[in-house]
Amino acid sequence: GKTEEECYKKLGLIYIEPEIREDEGEIELAEKNRLPKLIDYDDLKGDLQLHTKWSDGSNTIMEMANAAKKLGFEYICITDHTGNLKIANALDEKRIKKQKKEIDKANQQLKNFTILQGTEVNIKDNGTLDMKNNVLKELDVVIAAIHSGFKNTKEKITQRLVKAMENEHVDIIGHPFGRLLNQRPSYEMDFDKILEKAKQTNTVLEINAYPDRLDLNDVNVRAAIQARVKLSIGTDAHEASELRYYELGIATARRGWAEKKDIINAYSVKDMLRLLK
Repeated sequence: GKTEEECYKKLGLIYIEPEIREDEGEIELAEKNRLPKLIDYDDLKGDLQLHTKWSDGSNTIMEMANAAKKLGFEYICITDHTGNLKIANALDEKRIKKQKKEIDKANQQLKNFTILQGTEVNIKDNGTLDMKNNVLKELDVVIAAIHSGFKNTKEKITQRLVKAMENEHVDIIGHPFGRLLNQRPSYEMDFDKILEKAKQTNTVLEINAYPDRLDLNDVNVRAAIQARVKLSIGTDAHEASELRYYELGIATARRGWAEKKDIINAYSVKDMLRLLK
């Protein structure tokens, strides 16, 4: 055969995408023509985690929007840190309102593009959030994430994440395992319990595409899909050039057998927001 497709055909198999050639059942499914149609690199319509000069990013809201538009996106969600995370120049209630005005103004200037206002809010030691609920309910997307207490016991980390997901305003759990590649290992948690709670509360789990994170990883992506838990892809970009990291998020999603329907920001902005309700 001149192509891989021809080789597979000769073997009586439909084509198996390179990312899932791991001897994890894909050969048997290829024989039955039942392989998933993996999410493609041009399927993403928006980026659901990025930071601007308002917290610890390097670019303005408009600069991030224009860079995302150039990449072919239809929307972004600004998720600057909020609460008491001083190291990240987190926004308080007053600055969140001020930022909203800037986002509204930018949206008036942009054509065929939407900027959503979200936040990456810190999950505190007891599982509560580092921002008042009456503020969170006004935002389009709320990402909750752990930024401290990485050495807590498996039970405590699990309990913190479960409590955060029980908050009706939390839409997404950001970088769920808290790992930094070659710097900090994943913290321990009962991932089955997290998946169960995510399904129950309709909470999305993030595939953080930042090269230092790639969290969820491919194995956990597949477990989430099997549990019928929705996923999001966020670059966690802190400057405009990092928005291109979305491709690493898609690569991870593909390795985890994700289809377009599994990733909420592969939907239009209206449908994506509807999924979060």
